[in-house]
Amino acid sequence: MPAQPPPQRRAFFGWRIVALAVVTGALTGPGQTIGVSVFVDSLIEDLDLTRSSVSSAYLVGTLLAALGLPIVGKQIDRLGARRAMTLIGIGFGTALVAMAGVRGFVSLIVGFAAIRLLGQGALSLVSSVAVTHWFDRRRGTAIGILSTGMRGLMSLIPIGLSVVILSQGWRTAWLVAAAAVWLIVIPIARFGIVDRPSDVGQHPDGIEPTPTDHDAPTALAASATRGQAFRTARFWVLMSASTSVGMLSTALVFHQISLMGDAGLTPTQAAAMFLPQVLGAAIAGTVFGLLADRLTSRILIPMVMALLMTALLLAANLTPGVMIVVYAIALGASGGALGAVNATLLARWFGLGHIGAIQGAAALLNVASTAIGPLAFSIARDLAGNYRGAALWFTVLPTAAGIAAMFLKSARVVGIRSGS
Repeated sequence: MPAQPPPQRRAFFGWRIVALAVVTGALTGPGQTIGVSVFVDSLIEDLDLTRSSVSSAYLVGTLLAALGLPIVGKQIDRLGARRAMTLIGIGFGTALVAMAGVRGFVSLIVGFAAIRLLGQGALSLVSSVAVTHWFDRRRGTAIGILSTGMRGLMSLIPIGLSVVILSQGWRTAWLVAAAAVWLIVIPIARFGIVDRPSDVGQHPDGIEPTPTDHDAPTALAASATRGQAFRTARFWVLMSASTSVGMLSTALVFHQISLMGDAGLTPTQAAAMFLPQVLGAAIAGTVFGLLADRLTSRILIPMVMALLMTALLLAANLTPGVMIVVYAIALGASGGALGAVNATLLARWFGLGHIGAIQGAAALLNVASTAIGPLAFSIARDLAGNYRGAALWFTVLPTAAGIAAMFLKSARVVGIRSGS
């Protein structure tokens, strides 16, 4: 009998999961500030609301959404990324349809809460978790690529929504967004996402374990619960860094037109500074993703905080020209870097068995910080009399988080992985 040819090995699925997660993550856009912002003027005009009323509805809706994220994270662990993403896609599309039917302040709060929970929160979370399970040694690189690709693709969302709003109206634009989510996210989740490498006979990073690796505890076996994570200093140090970036970057973006107007820029020029912000986020997401596979938290977190402090110091001394471009790049870079570092360190420290629940709790804090940031910065500006004073006051947050990270020690708690 002729010799049987050796079985063909399938290509590693992990990078395909990253590519699919980039698409699903980008489609959170209609639930992100970058997508909602193009609807604000239409909501004010058609619903007969003030700008303060719409902002207040957004604040309340975002805070309500944040409260649901720990539950969402726990369900992702229970159901798996594939089933969870399918259900989230159905729910997010439905929430976008509901936004097309808002009639007043109360229904606007409900709509904002739904799209923030299911879009910015749940769909972002499950996209990240889907990637996390497929990598170990190269997890930071994979998360960095995810963050960079997602941000780049998401930058197209407001452009597309604006075109539909101008031609067909804002209510139709919400319906188009819902259709896009249903037609793209649900098929990707159902037919493209694979929960874990072991489900298709593969291994994290596409690398078969060596004989010595078989004797080591797996990522799932070495996992910490959410409660165990909460009892570690490292979790709260990372969250202090994460919420500092979320709070202050959102505040600076929210007040960008006014902040840069004080520096002598026109509204059009100030809006153009969103481009270098996206560029900074994309570059930092990739670079810090690579660094996260090689450096410890004692170095990574202070580096991210240094980017945020740079942005704040530049915001306090803005002048037209090169400085304002550098400021925009630094601000975007702090967010891009934090995204890669945050997801990598949580998985490294606490394992994968309860990673959805842990990331869900982290998302609650992060989303809440983005809701509070613009108001806190506005109050600080009023007290200081200008943006310079407010920016300088808030440098204390990243400074404290960066110093605290320098004193983190390796984890030695039962059920929590060693290393920092």
